[in-house]
Amino acid sequence: MLRIVSLFVIFAFSFGCRPAAAPVSVGNKPISVNGVPAIDAQSQPTKPVTEMGWTDRVDGNVQKVKDLRGKVVILDFWATYCGPCIEEIPHLMELKAMYGDDLHIVGLHVGGDEDRPKVPEFIERLNITYPLAYPEDALTAYVFGQQSAIPQTAIFDRSGKMVKKITGFDPAIKLELDAAVAAEIAKK
Repeated sequence: MLRIVSLFVIFAFSFGCRPAAAPVSVGNKPISVNGVPAIDAQSQPTKPVTEMGWTDRVDGNVQKVKDLRGKVVILDFWATYCGPCIEEIPHLMELKAMYGDDLHIVGLHVGGDEDRPKVPEFIERLNITYPLAYPEDALTAYVFGQQSAIPQTAIFDRSGKMVKKITGFDPAIKLELDAAVAAEIAKK
């Protein structure tokens, strides 16, 4: 009997007490990155990120991330009814003035069809000088991940890789945005 119990204990420790396997993601969103829960993880892209794009608000031309290789790019997702978006836009124009041709900013309107008629007056009121467009769904899904709050500001390096995503806007976020842009601009 002791022999059977001993074999059972050895079997239990050999097979039943192994460390648990890492969780497996169901779907296309990772559940952790390097062991840290990924609450706001981006979706795995449905196509290469550099092939994702937007439609220009004025002329309807389509532009893609890859079209801006060689420049640091800010894609800013906003709507006219978003208070933090209204605060962020003048700062984005300051960044553009500071970095000139090294930085390309595109404001991507995500306010929906009911908000679109308000855009022309909004542009005039805020004197927005950078291009505004409408993002394709794949780009929005990739950048937003599981977070739907706006503004969402994505910073892409000169090769078209997203290096930073920031949600919201306040004095601390302003500093974070400035540091991220400065770091990418410095990498000529």
